[in-house]
Amino acid sequence: MKVESTEGALATCSYAGGQYRIRIDLVDAEVGDYVLVHTGVAIAKVDEQEAQETLKLLQEIDDINRSLSRPGDDRGPSSGDQA
Repeated sequence: MKVESTEGALATCSYAGGQYRIRIDLVDAEVGDYVLVHTGVAIAKVDEQEAQETLKLLQEIDDINRSLSRPGDDRGPSSGDQA
């Protein structure tokens, strides 16, 4: 997540178009930094290049998940097709 603003031990961070309030007590994070977050707590600061690569990979995973058919989904083989 990218730190957008800070207020004491709390920060507003952005990820995938959303805004999140997280705790930053454990890291020395400032506005513009990228942080690794677990259950609402920043646990590590990440350099921008690594953050961008990770965000790209997460987007690719999301794209793959969205393309998979699921039970009851019309994208799978029709009931008349033989496997």
